[in-house]
Amino acid sequence: MSRISEKIESVQTRLLKAAQQNPPPLLLAVSKTRPASDIREAANCGLIHFGENYVQEALEKISELQDLQLIWHYIGSIQSNKTGAIAENFDWVHTLDRAKIAHRLSGQRPESLPDLNVLIQLNIDDEDSKAGVSVGAIEELAEIVCDLPRLRLRGLMAIPRPRSDYDEQLDICRRIKSHFDTLKQRHAEIDTLSLGMSADLEAAVAAGSNLVRI
Repeated sequence: MSRISEKIESVQTRLLKAAQQNPPPLLLAVSKTRPASDIREAANCGLIHFGENYVQEALEKISELQDLQLIWHYIGSIQSNKTGAIAENFDWVHTLDRAKIAHRLSGQRPESLPDLNVLIQLNIDDEDSKAGVSVGAIEELAEIVCDLPRLRLRGLMAIPRPRSDYDEQLDICRRIKSHFDTLKQRHAEIDTLSLGMSADLEAAVAAGSNLVRI
């Protein structure tokens, strides 16, 4: 068994254990800085969802791996001059936090492609160094996204600041889940909470995340 397949099996075991009797969350493999050959190997192990942070690097891999039926998620910060490439080449965007970017993605998404799946990034800890909207700004941006063509609002993404204690992780993840539930009450079509990475996936899954980024 290769190193990649061993790691995938280990993560999937953790997810199954964390989910208990519930369906495990979707595993998004964070493939930034990884070569296309690693992604191909991971795809051979059954993964189809891959997350990239850097547009130019991602475009090269998307082109090289176009023979595979992969689903590409953009999970990095969004610069205005990169929205065209993102809109044309990705299936999901996890990091929307500005109306300007929403308008640009909508206007640049080719009509030949399905609507671009969009998650609003929540800055739950109000960290100056981190992107994302405040809790109070979620609904305003959600309304903008829902009014734009060629975008489909799917839910929220959050990266809470690191917490070493499981109970603290669970508490913040539950707070994020409550904001997701509030958004879903107003927009019944949303279905995705992107929450949890290697260090906190158990707490995220326990709180109700259905997509983790590893």
